[in-house]
Amino acid sequence: MQTYDQGEKIARLIFSSLGTFLLGSVFLVGTILELTAWLSLIAKMAAPVLRCCLRRVLAQRPVFSRNDQHSTVLPCFANSLISHRHYAAKPAKKTKSDPQKKPQETESKQKKKRLSFPLLKEPTDDVYLTWCYERPVYDAEVAVDMLKKFQQLDFTSPNQPVHADITLDLAMDKKKTVEPFVNTVLLPYRFTEEINKVLVFTDKAEDVKTARENGAAFVGGAELIKPIFDGEIQADYYVSVPTIASKILPLRATLKKKFPRTKNGSISYDVAEMVGFFKLCHEYSLLENDDFIHTTIATLDMPNEQIVANLDAVIKDVCKYKPLSYGPFVTRLIIRSSSSEGLDLKFERFLPEGVVKEKVKKVEKEEEKGEEKEEDSDDEGEVQKSR
Repeated sequence: MQTYDQGEKIARLIFSSLGTFLLGSVFLVGTILELTAWLSLIAKMAAPVLRCCLRRVLAQRPVFSRNDQHSTVLPCFANSLISHRHYAAKPAKKTKSDPQKKPQETESKQKKKRLSFPLLKEPTDDVYLTWCYERPVYDAEVAVDMLKKFQQLDFTSPNQPVHADITLDLAMDKKKTVEPFVNTVLLPYRFTEEINKVLVFTDKAEDVKTARENGAAFVGGAELIKPIFDGEIQADYYVSVPTIASKILPLRATLKKKFPRTKNGSISYDVAEMVGFFKLCHEYSLLENDDFIHTTIATLDMPNEQIVANLDAVIKDVCKYKPLSYGPFVTRLIIRSSSSEGLDLKFERFLPEGVVKEKVKKVEKEEEKGEEKEEDSDDEGEVQKSR
């Protein structure tokens, strides 16, 4: 009986272990099937994105390896077994360079051009990848309307500022470029109620009276130098009468770019005009190592005509820093609000008339050259046929 009971216990243990093993295997098979289903679903969803990424990689990098690059004969572990020499190598003999021989081309010129596919112009679907298509360019009025629609859809502030990013071509001569600058312009329509603080340097009682009547924050002569040094007096703009300009030269290092200069109109005999301009002017700047200007031109709640007029005033003032003979100064124009994306604009209408005419002449000359080349190639083909 004891042996029978022991055999029965062993059989029960075997059957229970088999049951748990079968249940575990069924659970494992179920989880594997579920994981494979999820992986197949993810693969189907990621297939178009991977296809586009591969397309872009193939467009940027050549697929095939170069034939002129040879791999090492020995593998890496074999190269490590080679003993290094403990003596200096013999210097190579200097060969005399022949002046008649042409210098060898650099590696950058020898490199082949990478494959590049032209971008599509307009998408045919509502959902698309933006980098696969050309960036659209809008008229100024259309772009402003779009910014206002973006604001309504985003439920953002209706009086948020409108910014302009102006990309410039700084090249003039082979080695000369446009230097960084800071300038002021009087916009046709003001978008802020803030008034700039103007300090007037003058030693005449008439000019003192005129400056105060026109709203100058500080007026005085050489007695203002020490308070400015100590930081007791601070202003947004400093203007001066020519008769006292030599007395305020010690402030050049302190004021730096704000020091009065004849180029920006801050030194003049007309005190009323200077105070009226710098009290309401708008400032923009081109910083060092940059080729674009970022400035605010309006607020989004202003009428479209006023926003476009302010943009036109800024661009025409910027174009004064490069002569018309060197071609257009502005190469790209983008406007955006504080909470929206940037929109490219057609900027040719804002350029000075001389720039547009010269641009048309250049295009005509290029077309004439192309026609001449085609005629020469046709003549050469006819001569070869006659031979």
